[in-house]
This record gives sequence, C-alpha cells and structure tokens, in this order.
Amino acid sequence: MQLDTPLLQVLAPLMFVVGTLYLLGPTLPIARTWARELIFVCVWGVVAYYLVWRIGTTVLPADGEWYEVAWVWFCFTIEVFALADALILYIAFQRRTDRTPEADRHEARLRAMPAEALPRVDVYIPTYNEPFEVLEKTITGALCLDYPNFDVWVLDDGRRPWLKTFCESKGVGYITRPDNAHAKAGNINHALAKTNADFVALFDADFIVQRNFLMRTMGFFEDPKIGIVQTPHVFYNPDPMQTNLAVRKALPDDQRFFFEAIMPARDAWDAAFCCGSNSVTRRDALRSIGDALPTESITEDQLLTLKLLRKNFITRYLCEPLAFGLAPEGLQAFFIQRSRWARGAMQILYLESGPLGKGGLSLMQRLLFMPTHWLIQSLTFFLGVFIPVMFLWTGILPMVNVTIEGILHYLVPMIAAMIGGVCLFAPKQYFPLAVQVLGTFQSFKLLPQILATLVKPFGHAFKVTPKGGAARSGYDPLVFWTSASLIALTVGGIMINLVPEWRIISQAALIPVVASWSAINVIVLFLVCMMSLQGHARRGEERFVSDDPVWIVGPGDSQTLGRLRDISLSGAGVVTRNPEIFDDNVGARLKMFVTEVGFVPGTIVRTSGELVGIHFNLLPGIERDLLIRRLFTSGNLATNVDVSSWEGTAAVLRSIWATPTHLPLPAPQSADAAEVAPAKLPAASLVVQPEAGLHDWEEAVAQRREVA
Repeated sequence: MQLDTPLLQVLAPLMFVVGTLYLLGPTLPIARTWARELIFVCVWGVVAYYLVWRIGTTVLPADGEWYEVAWVWFCFTIEVFALADALILYIAFQRRTDRTPEADRHEARLRAMPAEALPRVDVYIPTYNEPFEVLEKTITGALCLDYPNFDVWVLDDGRRPWLKTFCESKGVGYITRPDNAHAKAGNINHALAKTNADFVALFDADFIVQRNFLMRTMGFFEDPKIGIVQTPHVFYNPDPMQTNLAVRKALPDDQRFFFEAIMPARDAWDAAFCCGSNSVTRRDALRSIGDALPTESITEDQLLTLKLLRKNFITRYLCEPLAFGLAPEGLQAFFIQRSRWARGAMQILYLESGPLGKGGLSLMQRLLFMPTHWLIQSLTFFLGVFIPVMFLWTGILPMVNVTIEGILHYLVPMIAAMIGGVCLFAPKQYFPLAVQVLGTFQSFKLLPQILATLVKPFGHAFKVTPKGGAARSGYDPLVFWTSASLIALTVGGIMINLVPEWRIISQAALIPVVASWSAINVIVLFLVCMMSLQGHARRGEERFVSDDPVWIVGPGDSQTLGRLRDISLSGAGVVTRNPEIFDDNVGARLKMFVTEVGFVPGTIVRTSGELVGIHFNLLPGIERDLLIRRLFTSGNLATNVDVSSWEGTAAVLRSIWATPTHLPLPAPQSADAAEVAPAKLPAASLVVQPEAGLHDWEEAVAQRREVA
C-alpha cells in the first residue's frame, strides 16, 4: 500500500485519539464536571475536523449519474442524523446523578417513623397470560416487602379462576374486568378506580420485588414535585445475547448501558422516565392528568412521564437493583418486546403530549424524549453491513474522492473518538462490539416495523412478551438467513474483486479498505447468525451459586452435613462430608435443612463423588414460600459482571469459537457442624397453618429455630 503523504502525518489524528484515551482512561475522574467537559471537547473536536473533510471533499463534489449522487447524499444524511443522535447523548452525559446517599437518608427517616405515619401503598401486579411458575414468585415476593402499610393487588386480564384461587389463598387482592380495552394501561386504570391508596407501586408479572424496595423509594416523595420514582430493570436470567453467545459470565445484559449510564444522566436533566415496572407513582400526580394512565400509545409509561412533566411532576431515578425480572427468554419474546418499545416510542412523536407538543418541557427534555434514535440506529446498523456489499457488487461509492489517506486521517480517528468517548463515560456498561452485534441483529426485524409505524403510527395491537417455557424455543429464520446471505455476498464480492478480469471496483487502491470493513462485517454477521440460533435452557428454574451450610437427613434416617453448591426453587447441588451415604441411592428420598426455610423434602437424582444432586418435592405451602423469599427477595439475584469495555469485546469475539459450558462454580468449603443452624435435628419441621399470612414469616422462622 503506497501513500502520497508521509505515514506519520496521515496517522497523526489517530495517534492523538488513541494516546488521549490511553492517558485519560485509567485516571480520569468521570464524576467531575471538568473531566466530562474535557471528553466532550476532545471527541467533538475530532468529529468537527472529520465533518469539514467529509462535506468539502466527499459530498459536495459528488457528480455522475443521478442515482450515484443520490446514494452519496443519502448515506451522508443518515450519517449526520446518527452524529446528531450521538451529540445529544454526549450532552446528556455532561450531567449525572447518584441518588443512593439520598435514599439512605430517606430510609433512615422512614424507619424512625411510626408505622401508622407511613403513607399507604397499593402494589399492582398486572398480568395477562403468564404461567404459574412466573406469577408465584412475583406475588410471593411482593408479600415479603419490608414496609408496614401496603396492599398487593393482582390485576388479571386473563380472567383465570386458578389465579383467583391462588390469590385468595395468599390473602392478596384480585381484580379483573370484563374486557381487555387498552391492554396493560386499561388494566391498571380499571384497578385505579377500585383502590385508593396515596401511592401505587407497579411490577410486571415477571418482576420479583426486593424486601427493601418501598423503604428505598418512598422517601423521595417528601419532595412534592416528585411524581414517580423509577428503579432499574435488572434480570436474574441471561438475555438472548448472553445465552446464544455463551457470554453470561463475561458480559452484562444489554440493558445495563441504558439503566446504569443513560438513565442517571437523564435524571440529572429531569428527563428520566417511567419504565412501567419497578416504579412508584404518586396518586395526586395521576389525578392531575385524569387519575389514569394515558392510553394513546402502547408505551404508556414513557407518555405518562411526559404528561406529568407538563404538570410540573418529575420522574426521579434511583439506580439500585430493587426488583429482579425475567429477561426475554427467547428470540420471539425479545422481538415482541423491542417492537413494542420501538413502535410506542414512534407513536409518541405524533402526540400533542409528546416531545414536539406545546409548552411544559425544556429544550433538553424535548431532545432526550425524541424517539428518532430507534429509526436512526436501525438504519445505521443496517447500512453498516449493506454499504460494502453495494460497493463490491455495483462499484457505487457512498462518498466521492475517498482515498486511503483520507480514511486513515479523518474517518478512523472519528470512529475511534466516538466509541472511546462513550467507553470513558460508561467503562463497565458499554461494549462496542456487543452493541454492533445487537444493533445489527435488531435492525433486520425492527427497521421495517419502525418505517411502517412512521407511515401508520396507530392501530397496532399491544402484544404481551411471552414468559416461561413457551418463550424458550425456536430460532429466527429471517435474521439467520439475512445475515448468512449478507456474509455470502460480502465474501463473494471480495473474491470477485481480487481477480483483475472480474473486478467491479474501478479504484483498486480502495480494495484493502473495503476488505477490512468487510472483514469486520463478516465477524458481526457471523455473531448475528449465532444469536439467531436459540439456545435451550438446561433447567426450568434458574440456579444460583451458594456456599451455605446445610443438614441432610438421608436414606435410612442417616444424618450428615454439607454445603450448597447451587440452589433453585426446584433443586440443589450439595457437597457432603459423607458421600458414601448417598452411593447407590439415586431415587431415594431425603430432607434438607435450609437456613431461613426449614426442612425441604427432596429426591436424590444423581451422585458424583462428594456432589449430590437433589430435586425438591415442594408442594405449595410455607416451606415453598420461604424458599422463594430466601432465593428471590434478599437482593442476591444480580449476576455482577465487572469487566471493562475491551474485556467485554474480547469475550464476544471468543464466543465465535467457544462452545457453551456450564457456569463455573466456586469450590465449596469443608462442611462444619458448627456452621449449621440446628444443633440437633428435630423429629419433623414445625407445621405452620396454611392460612398463616406471609407477613408472619419472621415469627415462623424464629419458631422453627427454637424447635431446632
């Protein structure tokens, strides 16, 4: 490759960007205003330098056939919109909040107040078709709230008799209605007319609230201008990318960037918004807009924030994992969810109460609520893999007068600066390659729907995200074969243009550049193909790593100590001190004492040295409820993946040749009798009457320990 300009001069901007990122990355105090401003100036200085070249050299001189000129201007227009979208993000990052110290003060104040002085809260769980294994955890978890003044209401739009019976057995309110008008928003509005608490906490049917949720959130309402308090959506199961690329332990779920980086920034601009689940809303704020959620959009939660902002009520964001839910368990569920979000956001653009409506919003709030990023990002990701194919097979360039020197001197430094700047703002949440793969993966199905919504914004049905076993199978043929076809076209185009007699590209000097771009696209598209092949769940219930001591009454009333290796609602893996007790006893029954739960009956399903696999035989009752309480409501569900942006990118690359493996588990400590709760085994676990409420669980646990 020959260059007309000295190499050092060509690479000077790239060296500046890489050097700046290297020097600032480990030491920059991102919480300081001057540090954020420094990143902004450096990044957008490089972008401005690029745009001067881009406009003056590669766009304005465009000539030739009309379609060639139109293609150049089309690509440039999309690029400008993408940069404008990125500019809004960078401006938003100039501010950020951390509400945890404030939540600490509020919690201390609330806990010091008498119970009767705390405001009453209605806890809503809207549901339509979720199965029992999902709803059981959500309802039971809600009853464990560490707050003295609340009522739980299940809002059943599926009108299921078994769910009504279950709610009655738990002492939970059950509300249904004769129709399903306005879907989830209509369901909630119907319940609002039936209840009257001062505040409403909302949890989707697949989210399990943590015990301290209300104590951490209710204190913010001391400020009368706070209309909603929102907390992040955190998941205890892997999302489709983590599952299908086998990166659960190497990469956070794809929503971490939004909830841990973008939402704290939006909160600082008073532009955080209600995400539906995991939120608390002031009833007086709802009364200011008609005592009902808006129904004009299928994303009623975001529209609710916009309407309340115009009534001077702010949505406050607390970035703490206070409820854990199910990420989409399959590709169908994933696309139903994202399609609803995209279409609902585009609908808001057309509404008087949207970001373009009259009055009540600051300029920054209007910019942050513009939903055009759904369209721009989908177009950008799709064009990123399509432009090289277009060039290789037709010779039509997306820009004119482009040279290798120009690309290395202007384009590459701009891309590096844009990506590197976001990595500095969100070093543990932003993973460039993962974003590229996910964005491309989404674009093949979302882009047509977004374009259709622009033409016809309303009249689209609300679809509930499937949960449970029905969401865990199948693959997506559209995404797979689109990606595979683009790979074939990309590789075929490179091969054809390497042969002088067949070459379509007239500028042979550009072949190395387009080949490099194409190589990156092939990697991305291959990962998209992998994502489109749905992995199968090994178990019906998620298992959580544990190292707690347990006491086992095994076959023939033998007694031994052990330590948990992992545990779920359906079973556990236990390392025992006396593995010979369980040899040749697969299928035998046993009882295992679990702290905070009591004796759990089970069956031996496998043995392997010191490890014993146990399937629980837990029928509905106090032990099952206590196990749900222990596993799902104590704040221990989060899978903390603490990796840098580049470590996460490397993990995604490794998934190309890696095969899915079982999750690594820590080696358990030796079992010690002194660490196990019961000093001696009782003849049987304490019987608790079925009508005992879950609010009495603490007393039941204390009684169990006295018996033990």
